[in-house]
Order: sequence, then C-alpha cells, then structure tokens
Amino acid sequence: MTARAVVTGIGVVAPTGVGADAHWDSVLAGTRRTGPITLFDPAGYPTRVAGEVPDFDAAGFSDTRQRVQTDRWTHLGFAATRLALTDAGLPDEAPDPYQWAVTLASSSGGNLFGQRELQRLWGGPSRTVGAYQSIAWFYAASVGQLSIRHQLKGPCGVTVSESAGGLDSLAHAVRTIRRGTPLVVAGATECPLSPYALACQLRSGLLSDVADPERAYRPFDTGAAGYVPAEGGAVFVVEELGHALARGARIYGEITGWAATHDAAPTDREAGPDPTHYARALRLALDRAAVRPHDVDVIWPDALGVPAYDRAEAAALRAVFGATTPPVTTQKPLTGRAHQGGSALDAATALLAFHHGLLPASAGPEQPAPGCELTFLRRPRPPRSRIALVGARGFDGFNSAVVLRGAAPPPAGDER
Repeated sequence: MTARAVVTGIGVVAPTGVGADAHWDSVLAGTRRTGPITLFDPAGYPTRVAGEVPDFDAAGFSDTRQRVQTDRWTHLGFAATRLALTDAGLPDEAPDPYQWAVTLASSSGGNLFGQRELQRLWGGPSRTVGAYQSIAWFYAASVGQLSIRHQLKGPCGVTVSESAGGLDSLAHAVRTIRRGTPLVVAGATECPLSPYALACQLRSGLLSDVADPERAYRPFDTGAAGYVPAEGGAVFVVEELGHALARGARIYGEITGWAATHDAAPTDREAGPDPTHYARALRLALDRAAVRPHDVDVIWPDALGVPAYDRAEAAALRAVFGATTPPVTTQKPLTGRAHQGGSALDAATALLAFHHGLLPASAGPEQPAPGCELTFLRRPRPPRSRIALVGARGFDGFNSAVVLRGAAPPPAGDER
C-alpha cells in the first residue's frame, strides 16, 4: 500500500505572532500586522512597509554559537522547527537520526548576514568578511543547521522555487515518506528585509510603494498596487500515518495531492502570466488527491496583489472550478508576502482552520477588481468537506498546488 503522510506538528513564526495559537488568534481577529520597516533604515526606497515578526527573540530558540553562524532567516527556522517538534509531542533530537529528515524551501537565503559582511569588506578598515559568510548566506544553510541541531540525518533537501517552494517542500516530504522515511520536517521561513533583498524585489516591478500599511497590499482589489514583503513562515512535522498512530500523535490533517508546473516562458509584467499552467497544477493536485472540484471546501490562493497577476490567478481558478468557485480566503494582507514562507503559512492556516473547525474570513478584497470576482469568504464558517486547495506561484513561472484533508477537530477540552 502507498504510505500516507499526515501533519502532526505546526510551528509558526510570522508577523501574526510566534506560535500557532498566536497566529490563529490574529487571523480570526483580522488584525493587520504590516507596518514600517525597522530591520534597516528604508529611507530612500519607494517601499517602506513590510511584515516583520514582532518581539522575536532568537535566543529563546538557539544558542549563541548557532546565532553567530547564521542569518535571521535561519533564526526564524530554528524557532519554527522547535515549535513544530514541541507541538507534535516529539523530543528536540531524533532518537534514531537516520529515520528523521528535513526538507525546507529557500529563496533569498541569508541576505541580512551577507549584506553586513559585504559592507564590512568594501567599507570597513579590515577589508575582510567573517568566517561564516561562506555558509550563512547559502540557500541550504537552514536545512544544514537544523539537520545538525536536531540530528535529522535521513534524506534531506532544499526546494528552490520562490513562493511555490513552501508547497513543494510538503510534496517532497510526502515522496520521502513513501520511500521509507517515517518523519520529515518540512516547510519554509524567509527574511527578505535588507537593502540588498529589497533592491532585488524592487527590480521585479511587483512591490507596492503605497505608504499606508492599511492600503499597501490589497490582492484582487481595485486598489491593488503590488505586494508588501514579509518575513517568517511555518514548519511542519510530516509523518507516515502508521508511525503517527503508533505513538498516539494528534493529527491535523493529511497531504493527499500535490502538483508543480512551470510556464516555460518569461512573464510579461504588463499582461501578467499565462494562467494555463497554473490551472494545470491545480487540476493535477485535485486529480492526484482523487478530489472532484465541487468537493473542495476552501481555496487559499497565491494572492500576489499585482492586478495582471491577480486576474490571471482568478482566470486559472475559473478554468478549474467554473464561474462559481469554492470559497476563497487569503490572510496575506495581514502579514505581507513572505515568499516561500508565505505559502507554507497558508498551508498552516488551512490545517489550523480544520483543527479549530472554522474557516477564517478573507482579509479582503473590499472591492474586487474586474476579472477578480471570486467567491471570497466574507465571514468565518464551519468547514463542510474539510478539503483545502492551496496554490502558490513563484516568480518567472513556478506553479504549485497542494490538497489538504483536515482531520476532525479534537473533542472539547482536548485542545493540546
């Protein structure tokens, strides 16, 4: 029989809070957590609004040596992983290292660390960089550090597909489980907030330059003007079903289908991407999950906030579901867009919604833009089929989708 992969632990470190409970409370309250950038001085940049993790203390999740060797993006990964393992009721180190693995997504890497060291090289009197520059910026740094810290010595890897990567990591975790590894740590965190990282994002032409945090990021809205960058994300403990049941684990849900496609052509920034291949990824994920489109309970979209891209995503959803889609909800306006960490956070929100028995209302749009008239979830409601479709698009053509089937909520009084 084909092994089944379930999620037994969720660790969230996001602008909505540190920990799954804090994140869920912010989502239900619809509290916007974007604001002025404080990690560096953004004066002189057209984009000055972002989503930052509030009151984050890396010292609570890693020791001094680990912090010195790594970037803030990895510090967030240390925290999310520790929270996920604790949430799953697992020890901090694998009892059998070769039976536990880690696969995370990455995008910009350790850009804050790299910025500091390169400034020291070219602007400081020593004209040197620190010894850890060679490893802290690298896109695989978080996976390597977490493998060492938690003794995760099974098949490990990194997915690199920008915002689609958070979903690709979950798909890779399922494949790893089906090949015989019973437990995989998966997901993604991101910190794209440094002068260098912001300059790279500005070059894409997709960032919002609206100064008001309440109006800066409005996907599918007539006022959409681009996205707001954010740090953070989510990490999951993904287990083979029998392994989880044998130890009496609480199960959030199952990863039942996934797919990835690529546009195979440069994106026209004015016209937006061709929706064909994104729609194909959505269909493939549903087919592999053996789910009919009308059985989907709720959709978490990519929600870039760029008008042409939003219209293309809406067109892809209509191509799969018809003129009337299942309810669509997005919380990215509350947090900003954390690239691969953002798609992982969407998956976490979906699983938490099923766990709590309540689908959260969408954070907008106030007024859907022409071509973006989807069935947005305007108020929370209980789930019906407990099936979520989560979609994500990475810059320049990456498309990914994951189907999650939520477990029934725990009995009253058993909310661990």
